[in-house]
Amino acid sequence: MIQRFLLGVRTLLRGFGFWRRQPGAMLLGLVPAAIVWVVVLIGLVALGVSLPSITVWATPFAAGWVEPWASLTRTAIGALMLGGAIVLAAVTFTGLTLLVGDPFYERIWLAVEHDLGGEPPENGAGIGFWRSAGDAVAFIALGVLVSIGVGLSGLVPLIGGVLAPVLGVVLSGRLLAWELTGRAFESRGISSGERRALLRSHRARLLGFGVATQLCFMVPLGAIFTMPAAVAGATMLARGVLDERAVRAKTMTDSVQSGATPS
Repeated sequence: MIQRFLLGVRTLLRGFGFWRRQPGAMLLGLVPAAIVWVVVLIGLVALGVSLPSITVWATPFAAGWVEPWASLTRTAIGALMLGGAIVLAAVTFTGLTLLVGDPFYERIWLAVEHDLGGEPPENGAGIGFWRSAGDAVAFIALGVLVSIGVGLSGLVPLIGGVLAPVLGVVLSGRLLAWELTGRAFESRGISSGERRALLRSHRARLLGFGVATQLCFMVPLGAIFTMPAAVAGATMLARGVLDERAVRAKTMTDSVQSGATPS
């Protein structure tokens, strides 16, 4: 399992390596990432400025408490809110960036598909804006639920302060990996249910890729420079899963044909 997890981390590193092979397409991928990053950053800064007022509003029960308990409680709740907001920001950034920058990331996807061999599916560019918009909304809505869950996990006595950030990175990383690998599967007409079944035996690899991506997103300006590499790496991950399936199918077919051949 650990080896599979590390394989997912290496897949993101291979995505960064794609800067050497297709620098033009990767540079274009910075444009939508930078635009959305600025918007998300403005939202996080606004939340940070308003956080003291929000925590006071959210904790009227602590108004009559003796200090320092009121301040400690409000600080803890504020930290949980900010942690949940950071998780949501990562998910929102990914969903909006893929939506706004679809033409840019399509070029990266096509370049990776060609680099890995074989012709990309002809309907890969035909997913459509409204379909992409619907997927982005659903993805962000799921991110809201995850951020709420992460915030609540921080309330667990003793371990909440450690559990919340770890859970936030793991859950948001898994969401990111799922969303980023979407095009390679959808372009081949593979439904969400079939994709889930395909990825079931690759959970550790998917998690390793997602967690590495999320950690890179948390570095200042890291999200901008990581996004093109994440798109490239996610395509490589998806193609690896699909190629493994093709090999297994061919092996089974050859085995059946071999067994059916008279001796």
